[in-house]
Amino acid sequence: MRRSASLFLTGVVLACTAALPAAARAAQPDVPAPVPRPVVLVHGRNAGPGVWGSLTERLTAAGTPADRIFAWSYDSSQSTNEVLAPRLAAYVDDVLRRTGADQVDLVAHSLGSLPTRWYVRYGGAPKVRNWISLAGPNHGTGLAWACALWDQGCRDMTPGSYVVSRLNEGDETPGDVRHTTFWSAGDGQILPTSSTALEGARNVRVADMGHNDLLGDAGVIEQVVGTLATP
Repeated sequence: MRRSASLFLTGVVLACTAALPAAARAAQPDVPAPVPRPVVLVHGRNAGPGVWGSLTERLTAAGTPADRIFAWSYDSSQSTNEVLAPRLAAYVDDVLRRTGADQVDLVAHSLGSLPTRWYVRYGGAPKVRNWISLAGPNHGTGLAWACALWDQGCRDMTPGSYVVSRLNEGDETPGDVRHTTFWSAGDGQILPTSSTALEGARNVRVADMGHNDLLGDAGVIEQVVGTLATP
């Protein structure tokens, strides 16, 4: 009889012990998932926010709320350093104010890489976590000479221009910003195609494709989304 009672008590103790972790977990308040950083998308020359449809769709599918995805529109014929970078700075400040975030992620295509780089290099770095360049003319492109006579944006993209030279003086990837570039040997508009890569950045060569194809390629988009998801 004593043995039966002992076994019964042991069973009760084990049952209670097994239930404790579950009860403790149930008593803990739910911890909300971290809200993704706002993403600011910056198009290239003679383009607009509509080029980001595929990336926006994939970002929302991956959990970024639509109200934390922004597309900055600008006149790509204007000066990178004198006009566009200050306007981008004001835009980023407005995004941070509206979302309550401390930092944004910047994703730029083509010419958009230059004003975003200028902003990061000259004051914006503390407000940016990721800077991503898709097919950016980061060291210039010889093709820009074709329109440089009448278009300031084209002049800024020419190899050795004031903007390109200043951006690449010393440290090409300043601050604590994570710099990532994506480039294709089949680009056709960034000449040479090696212009996009930056010293100190994570430089990703993608499959051979055209300049604008990087915007809609599923593989490129998946890598961009993965980069932005890294804490």
